[in-house]
Amino acid sequence: MRYFRKISCISGLIILFFAVFFIGNCSKDEITYVTFPNLLAEPKDANPPAGNPDGTSKVPSEAGPEDVTVPDHVVGDGTPESCTCENFISALEQGGKITFNCGSEPVTIPMTRTAKVYNDANPDIVIDGGGLITLSGRNANRILYMNTCDQTRHWTTSHCQDQDSPRLTVQNITFANGNSVSETEYDGGGAIWIRGGRFKAVNCRFFNNVCVGEGPDVGGGAIRVFDQYLDQPVYLVNCTFGGAEGLGNSGSNGGAISSIGVSWTIINSLFSYNTAIGNGGNPADANTPGGGSGGAIYNDGNTMTLKILGTRIEYNSVNAYGSAIFFVTNDHTGNIRIDQSDIQNNIGGSWYPVYPQISMHSDTKIRVTNSTIK
Repeated sequence: MRYFRKISCISGLIILFFAVFFIGNCSKDEITYVTFPNLLAEPKDANPPAGNPDGTSKVPSEAGPEDVTVPDHVVGDGTPESCTCENFISALEQGGKITFNCGSEPVTIPMTRTAKVYNDANPDIVIDGGGLITLSGRNANRILYMNTCDQTRHWTTSHCQDQDSPRLTVQNITFANGNSVSETEYDGGGAIWIRGGRFKAVNCRFFNNVCVGEGPDVGGGAIRVFDQYLDQPVYLVNCTFGGAEGLGNSGSNGGAISSIGVSWTIINSLFSYNTAIGNGGNPADANTPGGGSGGAIYNDGNTMTLKILGTRIEYNSVNAYGSAIFFVTNDHTGNIRIDQSDIQNNIGGSWYPVYPQISMHSDTKIRVTNSTIK
């Protein structure tokens, strides 16, 4: 009996060991990566391609494009004339997967009014331009808007700032000439304004989008984001903001992108010729309107992260701080991760305590690998 009990105890320990080992390993979140074509890597129009052509960072599966082989809505009947602003807005307001059938050549759709998401239409919304579609704000209005706390777009929960949907993806598409300067309640975001749910952009281009040009804590020439579900990151993958002289985006802060309390993961993208045109910083210096920080990227808020992977940031400019990046966590808990990226030749600004062209608190955790910052 003693021998049997001894064997039983040993067997029990072995079983317990393997149970702990396998359960522990199975419980770990394993990151899976995806590869996919960039339909704007060689665009048919004369504008720069989407993304950093030298970027080779892996793309997590959740950051990749969505499958639109079976769309819910198709805008157009095969002709450019059938692809109108109203037809696109009608599809967007129903939600789901949206593609375009406008012919085999590039088509620009003039957006005579802003396309706005209904928060209760469909939890998943995908806008896929197939590499041929440009949505143009005509230098007159913002292009795309989603706000889970806007009751006019159907308020669905009492915790609107932290709900899991809508989940909006824009992919294989170009946003050009968006202009939100006239917006007063929801300012910033010349091309796209987002609050709540989730948002990502894959294989996209942003040209000549503008927002209000002065003031602290306002900006995002191309994109402005508030709040994401459970503080998960916004993904930008294979995206170009500017890309050539005369195509850059601009705003008071964050010439390309701006956010409050939002984390970003930016992969294999290009930011160039974007400008933060405000003046006086935040808080604004005496006798100034404020702004002028974050030539490419403006991050402010608490407990947020910024990951820049396989990305090039160059020839952006500011009047105040952060010619490439402005990153301030008020509670000093945020962090920056830069890998396989180039940040150089950005112009102007001051307050560079650790790296040139990056304005941040000196105690902000920053890790830089395989990258050039100069």
